[in-house]
Amino acid sequence: MSTAPLRSLLFVPGDSERKQAKALLAGADALILDLEDSVAEAALPAARERVRDFLLAHGPGARSQQLWVRPNGLASGKLPEDLEAVVAARPDGVVLPKVSSVRELREVGRLLSALEARAGLPDGGTRIIVIATETPQAVLGLGEYSPESAGARLSGLTWGMEDLSAALGALAKTEADGSLSPVFELARSLCLIAAAAAGVQAIDGVHADFRDLAGLGRDVARARRDGFRAKLAIHPDQVPVINAAFSPTDAEVEQAQRVLAAFEAAGGAGVVSLDGKMLDRPHLVLAQRLLELAKRRSPQSPGG
Repeated sequence: MSTAPLRSLLFVPGDSERKQAKALLAGADALILDLEDSVAEAALPAARERVRDFLLAHGPGARSQQLWVRPNGLASGKLPEDLEAVVAARPDGVVLPKVSSVRELREVGRLLSALEARAGLPDGGTRIIVIATETPQAVLGLGEYSPESAGARLSGLTWGMEDLSAALGALAKTEADGSLSPVFELARSLCLIAAAAAGVQAIDGVHADFRDLAGLGRDVARARRDGFRAKLAIHPDQVPVINAAFSPTDAEVEQAQRVLAAFEAAGGAGVVSLDGKMLDRPHLVLAQRLLELAKRRSPQSPGG
């Protein structure tokens, strides 16, 4: 399974064969086969079978993109059946909704370990991305995430505001100019910081108006500037915009390579000089991250 950084993760209803077939052609780095919000209660058993069959039809060795599953949350009581239906079919991971604490993440990890053992799969092979801001408790608990507390399964943190908005009783999520209201800006920022503290990928939340590609472009440009490395998508038309924004240009790649070469030539020095500027370790880390992102550049991306 690929470990290259993701740029775009596209939600796809778990019960729609037509939309799943269309999503395969969208160019997303990952598809998230959804068993939660997009599937009605009565359709859930059939959706589980549909997702399992889709995973089996696109096995790990034949995938051009990663395949993840969003099950229902732990508190729903549906999560064990969701996981039992799909883990043996070897998804790249699960996107966990409504996680209110690191303790819940570890509990889900134990469920996954048992299912992996039953299926004869390596322990820890099913990774986890957490939607980390959907409850007030979740936002308050973001400081708990660390490599030690979250464990090796954790691959990324992302944020969402619809469920949080309902829990807070918020009447609006944005200001008159379209910017996030302070409480949701706080949740977004804390998610970004928590991902960095845990040493995992920070994934920006969805741009809900899928017809507003210009607004999406501004949104994803800001996300990359702030430090997010990927973004969730809800429609195939959003994918090219997201991929382009998170794909470094040739000029950025060249500069990052020069930074890397300068540090290598310095033989382990903590500070080097390049183009009349002093660079220290944070500059090296940023260059290394940019070159990792460059591995996912597509022909449609700037500089690709």
